[in-house]
Amino acid sequence: MSVQEKTINIANLKRVYALDALRGFAILAMVLSGTISYKILPAWMYHAQEPPPTHNFNPNLPGLTWVDTVFPIFLFCMGAAIPLALSSRLSQGFSTKQVILYILKRGFLLGIFAIFLEHIRPFTLNKNPTENTWWIALLGFLILFCIFVQWSRNFQFNKYTKWLPLGASIAAIILVSFVRYPNGSGFSLLRSDIILVVLANMAVFGSLTWFFTKNNVLLRLGLLGLLIALRLSSHIQGSWIAVLWKASPIPWIFQFDYLKYLFIVIPATIIGDLILNDLQCLNINQTGEEIKSNWNNPRLYRIIILMVAICLVLLIGLQARLVFQTMLLSAVLCSISWFLFVNPANKTERLLQLFYQWGIYWLALGLLLEPFENGIKKDPSTLSYYFITTAIALFILIIFTIILDVFKQQKYLQLLIDNGQNPMIAYVAFANLFLPILRLTKLEPIILEHTRTPLTGFLKGVIYTLSIAFLVSLFTKLKLLWKT
Repeated sequence: MSVQEKTINIANLKRVYALDALRGFAILAMVLSGTISYKILPAWMYHAQEPPPTHNFNPNLPGLTWVDTVFPIFLFCMGAAIPLALSSRLSQGFSTKQVILYILKRGFLLGIFAIFLEHIRPFTLNKNPTENTWWIALLGFLILFCIFVQWSRNFQFNKYTKWLPLGASIAAIILVSFVRYPNGSGFSLLRSDIILVVLANMAVFGSLTWFFTKNNVLLRLGLLGLLIALRLSSHIQGSWIAVLWKASPIPWIFQFDYLKYLFIVIPATIIGDLILNDLQCLNINQTGEEIKSNWNNPRLYRIIILMVAICLVLLIGLQARLVFQTMLLSAVLCSISWFLFVNPANKTERLLQLFYQWGIYWLALGLLLEPFENGIKKDPSTLSYYFITTAIALFILIIFTIILDVFKQQKYLQLLIDNGQNPMIAYVAFANLFLPILRLTKLEPIILEHTRTPLTGFLKGVIYTLSIAFLVSLFTKLKLLWKT
């Protein structure tokens, strides 16, 4: 069945809450990693290449911590959502030109977001923020809110509401025109949030890749192979590929090196195709009756436990540099898990089986590549890093799918779902809303005074993260969503 045939009525299909929960998990983990007390926690609480106590960046230090996985998990969610988002537009009759314009528009908006956000970050404005710095940061949050919020019907105050984004955009231009930075410079296109810049590139190139290979997964995998060849050849000094890889006609928004994250996004689009196909098909047999499950609850609980165990083995073993032992134990756990995914009776079980099979493939590829490039690293990122983190994202997605689609226990993951549906607010809120309020009210020095131990420092980060999570959840419930 072609994508064109499958997209009929896709706009009316339910949200994929497991994917929302995974996105929320990633964004809140990102917030937590940025709010835990600095320098006082164990090495596995930080990026592997920035170990305590000095936290000096060491590009030659291999390893993998949970902090290293949050960004690729978020990228995975973006990639998996691409088939859903674009299929919805195709079902509405969008032409090829309209779809491409939509893709470029989204990339442009994310790029604008990245540039403006970095210009109003408190510690970008001033290494030692003053009271004025915090007020500017708060103003920046308000401007971003007015530019990107999608107003629900309950907040359509009057006919002028639709002009708020334009007015806020003008305010943004005025603000960055007058602000000066520590080096004395003003606005610069090169001053941007690198995470959002990467997301902008992936939104464009990941979407284009899916759109032109939507009916041919083998071609998409073939493009992944060509990208691997480009990546390997880019390390050969003096080669034309190395020169091309470092060049860019618009370096402030695009560099060829950013394409390396397609190693996560392209596999994720395959998972998005599987989810899309599942949404089209009801769990009914030819007589119209619902097909009952072959998998009982004890079996599903064992799957969840084994998925958690595999993720922990990868994080602990690769960080401890027990590479062979990690590969051996992972193989044992995956072999045991394999028998739990046999004989699927309905579409949900078949989907979980496919998630698992693809997860095993990407994990095996990543572990076999682990010795290459002197071990797994986030920065500079290695091939093993992309594929292993893709597998981890899939194993967590399996857990969330069981909880939400099989056990029907949405209430336990609702906070993650709400944040996953509104991730940009969560990404911005701490530095440009929560922290300025704490500084202006003089609460943060008091909090820091009482969080000097590893335990209290970690608890402080948890409380900050939960505060952001509940705030974003409130915005989501009010249907005040930031859309790019």
